[in-house]
Formats: sequence, C-alpha cells, structure tokens
Amino acid sequence: MAVVRTTHFKVDNGDMALVELESGRRILVDIRIRASADDEDEETPDVGAQLRERLDDLGRDGSGRIYVDAFLLTHPDQDHISGLKNHFHLGLPSSWSKRDDKIFIREMWSSPIVFRRACKAHTLCEDAQAWATEARRRVALFRNQGYASDGDRIKILGEDVDRKTDGLGSILVRSGETITTIAGQFDTSFSGLLLAPLLADDDEEDEVLSKNNSSVIMRMTLAADGVTNAARYLFGGDAEVAIWDRIRDRYDDDDLTYHVLIAPHHCSWHSLSWDSWGDMGEKAEVSDDARSALAQAEPGATILASSCTVEDDEDDPPCIRAEREYKAILKPGRGVFTCLADEAGDDPYEMVVNRYGPKASRRRVASAAYATGVGSEPLGHG
Repeated sequence: MAVVRTTHFKVDNGDMALVELESGRRILVDIRIRASADDEDEETPDVGAQLRERLDDLGRDGSGRIYVDAFLLTHPDQDHISGLKNHFHLGLPSSWSKRDDKIFIREMWSSPIVFRRACKAHTLCEDAQAWATEARRRVALFRNQGYASDGDRIKILGEDVDRKTDGLGSILVRSGETITTIAGQFDTSFSGLLLAPLLADDDEEDEVLSKNNSSVIMRMTLAADGVTNAARYLFGGDAEVAIWDRIRDRYDDDDLTYHVLIAPHHCSWHSLSWDSWGDMGEKAEVSDDARSALAQAEPGATILASSCTVEDDEDDPPCIRAEREYKAILKPGRGVFTCLADEAGDDPYEMVVNRYGPKASRRRVASAAYATGVGSEPLGHG
C-alpha cells in the first residue's frame, strides 16, 4: 500500500494541497502557482516545480503523462486557480503533448453554482475562464455519449438552479452525498462528504450566498493501515459565516468532525462572524453556529492556516482574532494551530497518516504555530 500523505504548499493567502491515498491515487485541491513562483529570480516558493516533483515520484501513467486522478476546485478565485493554463493540460486527451509535458487531469471536480454566482458580481480571471470552458466541454461530452474516459471525466458538485443539472446522472453529486469513486474507479481508501455548496431557498437568501459562500466544502476521510477513518480532513475553500451557520443547522456533529481543518478563507474572521474585524475590533462577536460547525475537532487535531503570517493588526485575512478562536477550539484536545508561512524554508508542509491519525512528517519550528503552548505533536486517535 502507498504512503498516505497530504502536502500543503506555501502560497501565502491561497490554497494548494495534494492528497495521496492508500490506493495510490492522488487528489489535488486548488492551486496558486503565481508568475513569481515560476521566475527563478524571485523568492516566491516554486510550488509548481514542487508539485511536479511529487507527482513524478508517484509515477506517470501508461502514456508517460504526469497526472492527478482528481482536481477539486473549491471556487474560481485567483488565489485558488492561478497557474492552471501554464501547468495543466486542458482540452482533448489526445492533444496532450510530450513536449509541453503539462499535468494531465483525469477527473475534474467542479461546482456550477459557484461560477454562476461569481459571474453575477465578479469577473473571472483567465485561469478560471479556462477551467469553466474545460468543465463545459467535459459535461457536454458526457451528455452526448453518457460516459467518459480519463481526461474527459468530471464530477459536478452540487445542484444548480432551474434544473440545469438534471440529466447528469452519475456525474452529479448532491450536497449531503458521499463520493466513493475517483476517475471512474471505486476507492475503498477514500470517501468525500460534500457539505456545500447549498442552493438558496429564495431570492433574498441568494443575495447572501455570494461567490465565497458558494465554495465547495468537503470532508475527506482517508484510510490507513486497515483503519477506514484514520484521518478526516475538512476543506472549506473561502466559505464565510453565512454558509457555516447553515451547515451547522443542516448537518450532525459526526458529519463535521475532523483531525485536520484547513482554516477557511485563509484564517479569515469572516468565517466566524458577521461583524467586521477591521471596523469593530474586539467588539466583533462570534457566530455561535458558525463556531460550532468549525469546532468539531478530534483530540489532537490540527488546524492549518494556508495564509501569510498572522499579525496582531487589523488585517483580515489572515486575522489574529480568528487565530485566537481556533486555538481556543483546539485547547481542550491539546491540538495544534499551524500557519504555513511560519514554517521554516520553502518546502511544503507534509502530514503522514497512519492508523493513529495524521501527524507532521517533519519537526516543527518553535514558533507562533503552536496553538496551546503545550509544544506537542498532534496526538492522533486510536
């Protein structure tokens, strides 16, 4: 069996994570490969090269292509999709070229509703437009022939309005449903509970559920060493307080438990409160429902902030008040809060999963990354 590992790349305020399953399959969650990361004269970590190195180490497919089995895009902001056109193959699988040697995407995981809400008030960047075009190509192919092969596959995450997702059958995953197949294959080492996006109940609620609040939210469960639920990772994109309030109302505690939480919206206060941190400071109040949704931490859990260093100032994201709230959530279970920017060097932050849970694969630097002052590694679970 393959090593179960997650790799979290240092992209400042952005998201980019690679999940390696016991089956050997690999899932990529968001990317932020900036132009400065591709420039050898810049100090920005070359996360594109780091990703390619890891994928190459895992092996290429029978056609010599470097690949991911699935690419989950939580939402189409630049800090979640930058670098797509430069680094990933888009279009017909037969048009992949050895000369370009771009990363092959066996299956896209994408939400239609987040693109619809993005287009209402926000202009999509070039990479987001390219993703949308490729998603439409794959959906049209499935509608025409009723099946797809690697490089043409797509999962549609969440229903769209006006029955636009009717007829998609096996490629449609509704909120509250669980994914157990990857690139057309059943995978016993993985399940993904789709918690959001959620459809609005009426026009007024649709105004509240903005682009950020339409982010895909997924709780991934990873198997290791014969334990089917060795690690649960909660990915929340840029989801803000409105959606976490609704998730608390719609799901049970068991659906929200995690060993690792990627702090939503790069450790933003807006995921925990309706109040502005910049305007109200310490008078800003926490939403009890949103906090409860994000507080279902297992003993020894880790919360990762994929962000710049959290400063004690008015910035948001990341926000010092959000960091304090996450540390308070972790304290009873002696968990660890880690900001990726505070980890030494340019190398990504890695966690390895065994039967006892996920644990950092290298020694942490003594820094503000420690949540509770106990200075311990995650305890895992048994």
